[in-house]
Amino acid sequence: MTPIEPIALTVTTAAVVAAAWRPVCQRIELSLAKHRSLTGHSRMAKRFASQVPGYSYDGDRFFSCDGAPADIQSARRTGFAELAATLNARHQKSIALTKQARERISDLQFTGAYRVPFQFSRYVREHFSIGAFLDSAEGVSVTDLDGERLIDLTGSYGVNVFGHDFYKSCMAEGSARAAGMGMVLGSCHPSVAWNAEELCRISGMDEVSFHMSGTEAVMQAVRLARYHTRRKKIVRFCGAYHGWWDDVQPGPGNPMPPGRVYTLQEMSGAALQVLRKRRDVACVLVNPLQGLHPNKAAPGDGTLVDSSRSAHFDREAYTRWLQQLREACTANGIVLIFDEVFLGFRLALGGAQEYFGVKADMVTYGKTLGGGFPVGVVCGKRHLMKRYRDDRPGDICFARGTFNSHPHVMAAMQVFLERVQTPSVQALYAGLDGVWNSRAEQLNQRLLEAGLPVTVSNLSTIWTVSFTRASRYNWMYQFYLRAHGLALSWVGTGRLVFSLNFTDEEFAEVSERIIAAAKAMQAAGWWWQDASLTNKSIKRGVLREMLRHRFQ
Repeated sequence: MTPIEPIALTVTTAAVVAAAWRPVCQRIELSLAKHRSLTGHSRMAKRFASQVPGYSYDGDRFFSCDGAPADIQSARRTGFAELAATLNARHQKSIALTKQARERISDLQFTGAYRVPFQFSRYVREHFSIGAFLDSAEGVSVTDLDGERLIDLTGSYGVNVFGHDFYKSCMAEGSARAAGMGMVLGSCHPSVAWNAEELCRISGMDEVSFHMSGTEAVMQAVRLARYHTRRKKIVRFCGAYHGWWDDVQPGPGNPMPPGRVYTLQEMSGAALQVLRKRRDVACVLVNPLQGLHPNKAAPGDGTLVDSSRSAHFDREAYTRWLQQLREACTANGIVLIFDEVFLGFRLALGGAQEYFGVKADMVTYGKTLGGGFPVGVVCGKRHLMKRYRDDRPGDICFARGTFNSHPHVMAAMQVFLERVQTPSVQALYAGLDGVWNSRAEQLNQRLLEAGLPVTVSNLSTIWTVSFTRASRYNWMYQFYLRAHGLALSWVGTGRLVFSLNFTDEEFAEVSERIIAAAKAMQAAGWWWQDASLTNKSIKRGVLREMLRHRFQ
């Protein structure tokens, strides 16, 4: 063997080891960038969810699952019966039609079953229902089929930014403008060109494509990112929602196994490290709503096992995170997509880009932008929006939809975009954070002074209710709020969405009802607690229950 041969062998061996070690290091870095909870591990979460046994509490266990003494159980039974009688009598017509429609509408079956933790669900549904039908809406209120007027805190799932009358007017005027064209599709109403120019100005992007929903808009943004980067992987952050399609909703709720998506921990240096190094990531999706509850799934009362739910928004910290994210994506050629389907036009006219001072490569809008009609929009840089290659005519990125750019939707969008820039609407943005942060602080102070175990956190006009005393019955609060005249979405107190047009007087009325509902719930014994009842003991008790039912 020549003297050079051992050196060559050593070099070759080192190269082989390095090549083999690189994917191992990448895998370790990826694991460290994931959240330690099940929320950050889609495959494990799916396996866990598939093993959770279904069981229901009977009448006795329903009122005593936290070990409450007999007198508290009795108070709860009385309170439950009174609450059921109130809701059933007050909303008879709305409930009757809901029960009838539920036989044909699977969505109603799902929302009814998952309104509260599954152990309590059957008993609740046996004794009272929530009406899913309304007759009218105006101002900050809705009216059901029984003529009951409720203050609306649903936000129409994010659509209602400026109040019901605003959208009714946009829809009516938009339909009048497009009446001559009717439902002609394929050819465009003139409002399409106007909307494109205006959206490019607002978003700071070069081009626009119109779609039929926010989910479709995100799908197209991701598809374009993959097309132009020639990479396949998506990065989303733990707990974020980007629509219901397979790639962006891995884990429970999706029958397909997690595919070409990495779910990383938000506001994490380890996640940034992954983004700086990997060469297979096409895009990063950011839903700015996550700033209220980073790395946690969207809160809903159906998952309220104990009182550990929490939320907090730190604008400065989240801004720094987005700036770091922007830098990492730029350095590695990754497309940064702001998913503003839910928050767009709520925080500022220019959305999250203006609010946080961070520029994305692509932005998706939906919900409110249609002026009350369904819509999805992608705004992006010119080189990312192009769907074909001049030098390879067969290499295209296809996207289409029969109802894209529907004349009535586009006309209503134009009305919406015209009106959001009027002085009266712009005045709603003035001091927006100060107004709503102050309202939250004042309500929290009143709740504290009243000795009530309820607290609120907010990102502007989007609120989450949390609870400060360990309990298995926090989910009951949504029904007391409804009994006190507040309309909530099916997720209950996890997300209260105010429209920007709430006056101080209207908000004061909401505060009174929130406090009154909490007092009624406390008086009925639902927040009873002794020294042995903690969030940890509750979780352990529920786990023991599930194991017992699973292996019986």
